[in-house]
Amino acid sequence: MTKIVNVGGIACGADTLFLISGPCVIETEDIMLRTAEKLKEVSQRLRVPVIYKSSFTKDNRSSVDFYQGPGLEEGLKVLQRIKKDFGFPILTDIHYPDQAKPAAEVVDVLQIPAYLCMQTTLVVEAAKTGAVINLKHGQFLAPDNMIKPAQKCESVGNSRIILTERGYTFGYNDLVVDPRAFYHLRRTGYPLVFDITHSIRKYGIPSADPRGGNREVMPTIARAGVAAGVDGVFIETHPDPSTALCDAASQLCVYDLEEFLKPLLDLHAAEVKYRNVNVTA
Repeated sequence: MTKIVNVGGIACGADTLFLISGPCVIETEDIMLRTAEKLKEVSQRLRVPVIYKSSFTKDNRSSVDFYQGPGLEEGLKVLQRIKKDFGFPILTDIHYPDQAKPAAEVVDVLQIPAYLCMQTTLVVEAAKTGAVINLKHGQFLAPDNMIKPAQKCESVGNSRIILTERGYTFGYNDLVVDPRAFYHLRRTGYPLVFDITHSIRKYGIPSADPRGGNREVMPTIARAGVAAGVDGVFIETHPDPSTALCDAASQLCVYDLEEFLKPLLDLHAAEVKYRNVNVTA
């Protein structure tokens, strides 16, 4: 039985598919607002609950010359405005323990990046804030092992946890989504999200390079994850991905999001019906 985790009025883990979406990293205020406006429109038209996501800092860049974001203070001001003006619950990631408390004063969900998911001090400090914790599944971990960082959150009394799948390192500079992971992660009992856009990234290639992401496979893997029973989808969006300052090759154009979501919603409805029939049979 999946736990229900409330995020700003969104019942994550219930029968409604929810969406985590927004630009990979905070850019100009105009880009942030344009994305939020379109997400609000899509949310209302398709009745999809949205958690707005953007990072104030992206510390995992392959070069010191690449844009990392505006930083904690300025970034949180932008996220606070999005929350106030559009009513979205907000998700952002943290990289260091001392970022947990100030971030949690503004956002609803603290995200632990995949490559940091086993960092005990970071995970515990985030959990101590009482915020919902989104644990990104490390590309190097078997899915069963994600119960370990979840237990670190539980050790300080926080069971408001979401787990997010984003593929496995396979050979050099490639990620593969293993559908078995959805089964194993769901067995933890926590709401499960599929990060579609990070799963198509090609490591070792700058994100601005068109070869840095396999967008053509996004519909296929998205349908696979939803059919496998995930509770939410994570889709980074941008008004003009080709000019994005981070993950330009993998973000989805926010103006294409509505059509991208429609078959996923139909598939999710069928999966929920199948699941509920089998539970009551």
